[in-house]
Amino acid sequence: MFDTFVVEPIFNLLVFLYALLPGHNFGLALIIFTVIVRLLMWPLVKKQLHHTKAMRKMQPELKRIKKASKGDKQKESAMVMELYKERGLNPFGSIGTLAIQFVVLIGLYSGLSRVAQDPSALINFSYDWVRGLPWIEQLAADIGRFDGTLFNVVDLQRAAFKDGVLYIPALILVLGSAVTQFFSSKQLLPQSDDQRSLKQILKEAGQGKQADQQEVSGAVAQTTRYFLPVMIIVFTVGLPAALGLYWLVSGAVAYWQQKKVLDQDEDELEALADGTAEVIDGEVVDKPKTPKKKVNSEINAQASPKSYLDPNRRRQGSKVAAKKGSKK
Repeated sequence: MFDTFVVEPIFNLLVFLYALLPGHNFGLALIIFTVIVRLLMWPLVKKQLHHTKAMRKMQPELKRIKKASKGDKQKESAMVMELYKERGLNPFGSIGTLAIQFVVLIGLYSGLSRVAQDPSALINFSYDWVRGLPWIEQLAADIGRFDGTLFNVVDLQRAAFKDGVLYIPALILVLGSAVTQFFSSKQLLPQSDDQRSLKQILKEAGQGKQADQQEVSGAVAQTTRYFLPVMIIVFTVGLPAALGLYWLVSGAVAYWQQKKVLDQDEDELEALADGTAEVIDGEVVDKPKTPKKKVNSEINAQASPKSYLDPNRRRQGSKVAAKKGSKK
């Protein structure tokens, strides 16, 4: 089922582009394919980036909540969840987009592996209508005409390092893909001057100081920006260079997409972050004005967990305080 619904459609789109391109260069077809895939995912990517921007704007308020709760984890969790609810945000809202990208990557890897092992997969694994294209018919007659390179410079069927042999052109693609992944990941992470490293947090935890979960999550995210590029190098260095080329182009396009969204009009992003606007069919529109809970006022007042969650108790407390004041 995975081959039928994921691998075959992805593979056939790539072969279709390869068959139609003048010169029939497989590397160029892979680059165009990658750009098309990223553009098709634009609505999901844009939604994910707006969500990321909104989450980044919440960091100062999350710090205020932490300070107001004074170590009361139950109160802190309640206030954080109320803030998420007020802003209409889901902490796991970007997982869907990442999952789709992962599925595309696995499907492409499966298809490219077939071509790397046997170029005749271009014919055997293609749909009937793709096999009917003139260039694919010529390949079926003589598979030796297949050009599996990037402009005759990089053999995309070879790995950067395999059987003790180092192939420099493919290694450049691998390193390039790791660099683009690093910068695209860094672009999405919130920047904080007082952010401590994971090593420092764990060291203090070993000394008996309780670690803050939000700070740990932030430190892990910061560490991940170094971990992922290393994993890309380890994962792709022994695979066909075509996968490294895909990752390099995909990372470059992702960086451009992220920059385009994250650098757009600040008023629009602030409206999305504040929940006064929403994205409908790719356009930002204002939401109808409705009364909202003022979480910030609760944070500033440093209310207790019960009074924060129950407005009636706050009103009753005010009346009791007023009576006591009048008696005095």
